[in-house]
Amino acid sequence: MDLELDGVHFDHTAVAAPRIRDLLPIYRDLLGGRHLGGGGDNRVVGYRTFQLTYKGGGKVELMEPLAGSTFFDSFFELTRGRGGVHHLNFHVDDLDAAVARLTERGYRLHGLNRADSRWREVFLHPKEAHGVLIQLAQPGSRAGEVRSTLEEVLAGRGRNGNGIPSP
Repeated sequence: MDLELDGVHFDHTAVAAPRIRDLLPIYRDLLGGRHLGGGGDNRVVGYRTFQLTYKGGGKVELMEPLAGSTFFDSFFELTRGRGGVHHLNFHVDDLDAAVARLTERGYRLHGLNRADSRWREVFLHPKEAHGVLIQLAQPGSRAGEVRSTLEEVLAGRGRNGNGIPSP
């Protein structure tokens, strides 16, 4: 049985914590991550995020909840409030084809979002992937997009920023 999805490549690992600032001493300072530029808030879902890149091309996305958000509550409950690896991200060339192939094979998907042409995504349920949340995303064009600095993101002034600094 051919299960392989076409046009898939690994992009990044996402790590979430109650405070992004607590992740920086490891992922930026110790391991040498450099801010890619960009990042900001997803006010609808309730988190702040940005990515660091490393020699050799690896990337880590750092995430924290926005004030009052319940988005990470169950995740933090599972991790005893500490956080950790939240999801693995794989880019696909054709999200619709990936969703069709996974659905026909009986995989449980959730969070399908085709509304934003900049970033279309779906998640493979952790029960299907041995406890790992897998995000499949089809990135779109970001031409002309202004990329925030790390300081702007932490100050709440990144893309869609809420103006409230990270704790």
